[in-house]
Amino acid sequence: MDDMAMIENRTFDEIAVGDTASTTRTLTEQDIKLFALVSGDVNPAHLDADYAATDMFHRIIAHGMWGGGLISAVLGTELPGPGAIYLSQSLRFTRPVGLGDTITATVTVVEKRADHGVVVFDCVCINQHGEEVITGRAEVKAPMEKVRRRRMPLPDVQLRDHDGYRWLMEKTGAGEAITTAVAHPCSAAAITALVDAADARLIDPILVGPEAKIRHAAQEAGKDIAPFRLVNAAHSHDAAARAVALIRSGEAMILMKGSLHTDELMGAVVSSATGLRTERRISHAYVMDVPGHPTPLIITDAAINILPSLEEKADIIRNAIDLAHVIGIEAPKVAILSAVETVNPQMQSTLDAAALCKMADRGQITGGILDGPLAFDNAISTAAAREKGIVSPVAGTAEILVVPNLEAGNMLAKQLTFLSGADAAGVVLGARVPIVLTSRADSLRTRLASCGVAVLMARAATKAAPGMPERALS
Repeated sequence: MDDMAMIENRTFDEIAVGDTASTTRTLTEQDIKLFALVSGDVNPAHLDADYAATDMFHRIIAHGMWGGGLISAVLGTELPGPGAIYLSQSLRFTRPVGLGDTITATVTVVEKRADHGVVVFDCVCINQHGEEVITGRAEVKAPMEKVRRRRMPLPDVQLRDHDGYRWLMEKTGAGEAITTAVAHPCSAAAITALVDAADARLIDPILVGPEAKIRHAAQEAGKDIAPFRLVNAAHSHDAAARAVALIRSGEAMILMKGSLHTDELMGAVVSSATGLRTERRISHAYVMDVPGHPTPLIITDAAINILPSLEEKADIIRNAIDLAHVIGIEAPKVAILSAVETVNPQMQSTLDAAALCKMADRGQITGGILDGPLAFDNAISTAAAREKGIVSPVAGTAEILVVPNLEAGNMLAKQLTFLSGADAAGVVLGARVPIVLTSRADSLRTRLASCGVAVLMARAATKAAPGMPERALS
């Protein structure tokens, strides 16, 4: 076996005063986050670059501890290596260690104590400028027996870091809270969701439902609902109807699901006489924050349209493009998904994709760049698209994923959520106002993001039609 693939220690008898060993590594953002994860140290001086810049003492200690870990790595793998027992360490952190610094940690034998097999090391860490950042001493009990074994590779660790919604919350933070009709918030989870969104100054909720049940749910959740308006309703169906009526009268600009079934709420929304329908097909979209993916992914439709027709898919795409514009994507790249990337007369989804792209070419769908059919891999991976020989402005960099049916969309969104640790902020589009559908399983981050998306859409609608909140919807 290649010697480079082996790790071999040096016994006490083999070690001589003056022997030295070293290792070099560059401090990355992932190193800092992993250090915080392992140690439980989430001091902002360690994790927040802006804060750390003003708190040099803590920055020296925090990042210096990472440098101290390099010394331990040399002692445990090089000199003495496997079998060594760390007895003590004294370190002095003399300069800050910053993101991107390349540190060389060196240990040098200065003393051997034969009675207990102890070896004393001088330790020093030097940055890429040749400056000492850490100095100190370490005492190690050296191994007495020779060990030679295969060098184990470092584990491939990936942090599931959710910063993808930060841009969204920054966008929503500048404006006023939007009046929101919450239908039937009669569970602790529903109360918690609306109070959290109100505390974040996203919404000003109107609670619509049986008053006794709402108050009991608030007591169970330990939340104060005294600041909020409460509209009494007989039951969940009545709550849905009354919440929709608040929208129609202009008293609220967002509709939010409480603890009633989605079908009950949407039944009131799509009512031909008293609902919130427009000329557009109503559809659902997830704005997904997928760890490791550079941009948000909009997946549609995974919750409302079971088997959409070609005409309905066109509206689903139009709705998603409007959403993309609101969240800041000027010309969204729309991938129309199927199992393959070629048109197959036996697969309706590929025929629909081709027709939708031609509709875009003829100006029937505007505001985005469409391509399809595309398989999921070559829609989001440039390498997969290149391997298939697909030349397209969408392939590999899609921002909107249009699924062929609800089953495919639901499975895709849940796979990303439960296997990739993604967050999915959901909103219903195509109605007169945005509709927030939260789930009991949603995290606080996801609930706030769902409300944030709806808030951005409501504000955009107000700018497009000034005075709309004050007048009744006919």
